[in-house]
Amino acid sequence: MISRRDFLQTSMAASALLGASGFGQWGRIAAQQTLTQDQLLQFETFGNVSLIHITDIHAQLKPIYFREPSINIGVGENKGAVPHLTGAEFRRKYGIEDGSYAHYALSAGDFEALAKGYGRVGGLDRVATVINQIRSERPDALLLDGGDTWHGSYTCYQTQGQDMVDVMNALKPDAMTFHWEFTLGSDRVNEIVERLPFAALGQNIFDAEWDEPAELFPPYQFFERGGVKVAVIGQAFPYMPIANPGWMFPEYAFGIRDENMQTMVDEVRSQGADLVVCLSHNGFDVDKKMAGIVTGIDVILSGHTHDALPEPVVIGDTVIVASGSNGKFVSRVDLDVRDGRMMGFRHKLIPILSDVITPDADVAAVIDTVRAPYEDTLAEVIGQTDSLLYRRGNFNGTWDDLICDALLSEREADIALSPGVRWGPSLLPGQDITREDIWNVTSMSYGAAYRTEMTGEFLHVVLEDVADNLFNPDPYYQQGGDMVRTGGLGYRIDISKPQGSRITDLVLLKTGEKIDPAKTYQVAGWASVNEGTEGPQIWDVVENHIRKQGTVSITSNNSVEVVGA
Repeated sequence: MISRRDFLQTSMAASALLGASGFGQWGRIAAQQTLTQDQLLQFETFGNVSLIHITDIHAQLKPIYFREPSINIGVGENKGAVPHLTGAEFRRKYGIEDGSYAHYALSAGDFEALAKGYGRVGGLDRVATVINQIRSERPDALLLDGGDTWHGSYTCYQTQGQDMVDVMNALKPDAMTFHWEFTLGSDRVNEIVERLPFAALGQNIFDAEWDEPAELFPPYQFFERGGVKVAVIGQAFPYMPIANPGWMFPEYAFGIRDENMQTMVDEVRSQGADLVVCLSHNGFDVDKKMAGIVTGIDVILSGHTHDALPEPVVIGDTVIVASGSNGKFVSRVDLDVRDGRMMGFRHKLIPILSDVITPDADVAAVIDTVRAPYEDTLAEVIGQTDSLLYRRGNFNGTWDDLICDALLSEREADIALSPGVRWGPSLLPGQDITREDIWNVTSMSYGAAYRTEMTGEFLHVVLEDVADNLFNPDPYYQQGGDMVRTGGLGYRIDISKPQGSRITDLVLLKTGEKIDPAKTYQVAGWASVNEGTEGPQIWDVVENHIRKQGTVSITSNNSVEVVGA
C-alpha cells in the first residue's frame, strides 16, 4: 500500500509533468521569450482548497531589480540540499534553460544582461493582479502573509509602517505573522495589530513576564474553505531579542517552541481541522527540522531566509513551500483535502515580472497615494553606479561593500562592519542612485552609525559568533542573516570547523599587518542592538559618501577566504 508521503511525492511529480505545478512548462515558454500574462498565470485548478503565499516583501511597493544569491552554503544535513544550491547547479536540478525568464528570476548568473532584457520584478500592484486572478478561479482562496512586511523603505520608516498597512489591507489578506515588524516598537505594533482587519498570528509570541501566550497574537485561526475546516497556525521569527533589539519590545518573548506548536496542532485537530497550515517565519532549514519533529502539519509556508523554490520540499507528511522575497514571487498551492486528510497538491511559484503583468488600478492608486508626499525626496539623484549593486550571498554583496567604504571614509575608521541582512533591491551598472535606493538597503529603526574601539581579540570573537549563527550544523542554532560584512579587514574562514575555531588569519587591509589580539582598532558599524547607540544615521553616511564619489565603482572583494564548504 502506498504511503501518504509517497502519494504526496507522486502528486508533486505528476503535477510538474502536467505543468500545473512546476517550472517545467514555464521554463520552456520563457526560453522562447514570448511569455504573456495569461501564460504566466496559467494553472489547472485542483482539489478544493487554494493557498496564496507572499512573504518578506520588505516594504517594496514598486517594481525593482533583485538578484538572487550566487553563494548559499548549507551545512550539516542541509549541505548540498535546496535551498543551498545556486547558479548552474540550481538550474540543472529544476531543468531551467539558460537565458530563460526562470534563469533570470531564480539564478544570479548573467544577471545584468538578463535584467536589461527582462526588466524589473515585483510591485504590489502587479502582485494584486496575480492574487485577483487566482481569486477569480478560486474565490475563497486563503491569502497568507509570512511577515517582514512593515519594514525596509523610506516611506515605511517615515509612516511607521502605515504605507504597507494601507496597501496590504487593499490586498485583503486572511492572516499574517511577524519579524521585522517588531522593530517599529511594541507600542506601534500593538496599535497597528489592534486595527488589522485580518488575523495576526504567532503561537510562539509570549508574554515575557508571565511566559504565557500573548493575547494580542492568537496562535491560530480557523477558516472554512471548499467544505474544509482549515487551521492556520502562525510562527513568528523565533530569535527576535537576539537578532534585533529586545529593548524595543520588552514585553514579548519568542523562541521556536516546538512543544507548544505540537500542542496547537493537536488542539486544532481535536477541534475538527481537516487541513493544518503553518504560516512560518522560521527560515527554511529551521522549518525542515521542525517538520521532522512536529507531527500533523500538512503545509508549512516558509519565510525569513528569502528562498524561492520552484517546487515544494516534502519532509515526512509535510509540504514546505518557499516564496522568495521583495514582492518578486507569489506562490499558489491547490490542495485536495478529503475525509480530514490532504490527499494531494499542485503548486506554482509565479514570478512577478513587472513588464508582463498589468498593474491592478485600485492597488496602484493606493500605492501612489501613500508615496505622494515623499516623491520628490525619493527621486533625488545622489550619484551613479558603474557597478552592479546587490545584497545577498553568505559573505559579501556590493551594496554592503559600498556601505563599508562609506563607514571607513565618513567615520574615519580602520575597520567597518555591516550586518549580513538579506533585504534590499539591486541596481544595474549605469543606473542613477536615488535617495530611495539608499534607504531600500539601510532603512531601519536603529540605524545609527557608531564608531568605537575594539581589540583584535574582540573582533575575532564577533566574527566567530556570527559565523556560528550562520554555520552551526543544527538549524535551531542558526539565528538569522548572512555573515557580517567587513571593510578594511580580511580573514580566513573554515566552514567545517567547530564554534570558536573557524576564523583565522585576520589582516588589516590598509597595512597588510596581521590583526593583533591585544591592539585596539577604530571600528565603525551600524544596526547595533544596544540601546542608546550614538552616531549619524547610516543612510546619511552613505548618501554623503556617494555624493563625494559622484560615480561609484566597486572592485572585486577578495578579502575573505572560504574553505571547508
